[in-house]
Amino acid sequence: MVIAIDGPAGAGKSTVTRKLADRLGFSFLDTGAMYRAVTWAALSRNLELSDSDGVLALAKSIQIAFDADRVLVDGEDVSEQIRTPEVTRNVVHVADHFGVRDRLVELQREIAATGNFVCEGRDQGTVAFPDAFCKIYLNASPQYRAMRRVEQMQNAGQYVDFDQVIADQNLRDEQDLNREVGPLRRAEDAIEVNTDNQSIADVVNALERIALAKIAARSES
Repeated sequence: MVIAIDGPAGAGKSTVTRKLADRLGFSFLDTGAMYRAVTWAALSRNLELSDSDGVLALAKSIQIAFDADRVLVDGEDVSEQIRTPEVTRNVVHVADHFGVRDRLVELQREIAATGNFVCEGRDQGTVAFPDAFCKIYLNASPQYRAMRRVEQMQNAGQYVDFDQVIADQNLRDEQDLNREVGPLRRAEDAIEVNTDNQSIADVVNALERIALAKIAARSES
């Protein structure tokens, strides 16, 4: 079974979907981390992101794996490195690459076929898993999303300017919404949940109620 959760950057998807997966006994798949991993790998190798063929070859050659909350590239833990502002600014070049996106969606489907997963990203309910039995669109206002991003980065020891985070976020939103491949969209059959002014526990509780109702309906059909 696949629960597909989409939404804009900073809506709190990664945190609550991990907790939802734990509650349901599902595995968690952070698909955004996969695109960040390819971006980090390219930057760390001084590969020009405009080199379309080179980036695709890199995406096909590296091994991306998950170990609990850790993201591994060829066995190296890059969980913190893929969240830096440099990677955030440049991940659009990888996410917009038709070949890379096809490769990573293929990998996502291969992983999800091994068990029950909560999959989080931008196009899970529309592209990667259009037949998912449960689709959720997690949303939040730009201000709250930026506040969460600032807090997240500060907790990681990175100083960031709130205005710059807002500017970067607005640019990212525009890019995500207008991508030629895998644009951010709410699936027609997705249930929208707004996380403004809600605690993590409140959001997880809401998602769990939705998921359990969908699982029950699936069992009865």
